[in-house]
Amino acid sequence: MTRIHAHTHPHAHPHPTRRALLGGAALTALAVTVGTGPASADSATAEPGWPTEFPLPDGFLPEGIAIGSRPYAYMGSRANGAIYRTDLRTGEGGILSEGATGLVSVGLKLDHDGLLYVAGGTGAARVVDSRTGEIVTTYQLTATTGHFINDVTLLGDRAWFTDSYDAVLYGVPRGRAGEVTALPLTGDWVQTPGVINANGIVGTPNGHHLIVVSSTPGKLYRVSLKTGHATEIALSGASDVANGDGLFRIGRTLYVVRNRLNLISVFDLDAQATTATLRRTITDPRFDIPTTAARFGNRLYLVNARFTSPQTPDTTFTAVAVSI
Repeated sequence: MTRIHAHTHPHAHPHPTRRALLGGAALTALAVTVGTGPASADSATAEPGWPTEFPLPDGFLPEGIAIGSRPYAYMGSRANGAIYRTDLRTGEGGILSEGATGLVSVGLKLDHDGLLYVAGGTGAARVVDSRTGEIVTTYQLTATTGHFINDVTLLGDRAWFTDSYDAVLYGVPRGRAGEVTALPLTGDWVQTPGVINANGIVGTPNGHHLIVVSSTPGKLYRVSLKTGHATEIALSGASDVANGDGLFRIGRTLYVVRNRLNLISVFDLDAQATTATLRRTITDPRFDIPTTAARFGNRLYLVNARFTSPQTPDTTFTAVAVSI
């Protein structure tokens, strides 16, 4: 494991972040209610009357979704890096953080302090204030082209990012300034040129390792936080997790979103996360290439990336919820 000096800089967002779609009074109300609190997304309950499908802006090109302790979903745009926030109780939402040419927002995770960690695609990661939409810090994780910072998870004192085109994970300090940790992947890890390798990422139940899915050919790995040594997780009841994208874990239950297959594979992990046994599969007719998932109460919320549909400014997009 090596530490690199990342170029970080505070960056106040240059535009009013939500006024285009929300009035001033609504902004004040949201600022009061969206803050973190003692409740958690897993202890909360999604009420039966809450919508299970809600729209995103046309042409938004969503891929990542994050939910914290309050009933708000944050979704990132591949089109311009914008962040959209939806009230899960009503399905209504608006732009929280405006995009800009050249920005990408894919994987997202919301911390308990209200900071949103954003995988920025081509070599970058950002930290966004979920209350104001302002970009707090930008980290340039790689100095060369040919990288894709795809997804992120929060574990220990760092936010860990995957690079789909390089065998390395990056650890960004949580809630403070500091150096970025580069963790090369070794051991059983196989890096295949020209395809999406490392994609979704979560911590193991004991918090000592990371679980990373390699989308092609579809394998799960347990990665040591200390050394980067990757051990392939043995699958039982499934030959692979091809098209594995976002990962979400509840206790020893691992949810693997398999985008182009339009399904979620649900695995039981053993105590050391060395074996994953397929328990069931979740499918839904509303799935249209779901990529990542976030939990609130007894539901998983997923964004439909619609990769096989025209990716134009007029293409419609939705997020959907399924019971777990």
